[in-house]
Amino acid sequence: MSEGREDTFRRLYAAHFDAVLGFALRRVERPEDAADVTADTFLVAWRRLAHVPPEPETRPWLYGVARRVLANHRRGDGRRSALGDRLRRELASVVPDGSDAVVHRADVTAAMRRLSARDQEVLELHLWEGLEPREIADVLGVTTVVVRPRLSRARGRLRALLPEDTGNDPPPAGHLPSTPQLTRKEP
Repeated sequence: MSEGREDTFRRLYAAHFDAVLGFALRRVERPEDAADVTADTFLVAWRRLAHVPPEPETRPWLYGVARRVLANHRRGDGRRSALGDRLRRELASVVPDGSDAVVHRADVTAAMRRLSARDQEVLELHLWEGLEPREIADVLGVTTVVVRPRLSRARGRLRALLPEDTGNDPPPAGHLPSTPQLTRKEP
């Protein structure tokens, strides 16, 4: 990279950043979008530095670039929104009603909070992170001989804290990581 090119770009950036950011801020709904438009505008300016006209045409040229960047940004937002709508429709037809699982997850979460920090930690490592007792032993800096009974006792305490109407059934598999599974994984 030539020193002259870098210096030229630094001067361009310093002289016009505020104006380009203001241009973008007045045309977007969220300030973070204006930051993206501004960054992309100066990226184009860097790539096409040899094509940037001299003053006083520089700022209008940058505004033209920003205008095209903004149009691309809006088209991208439209595509993302349409994709999101389509995915929501498809998921609604594929994913069953999860309200029972949410209630069960809330029961499990409440029961987990009532456990000691030590029980919570070993259960979270096993049930949420999917670690086996030997891996938990590595994380905790203890032996597997210590982890196995600790895990078994913690699982029993959790089952005892769950409401009777849940039947102490494990939550369905495949839920978010915040949903512990009460079934034991065999090594």
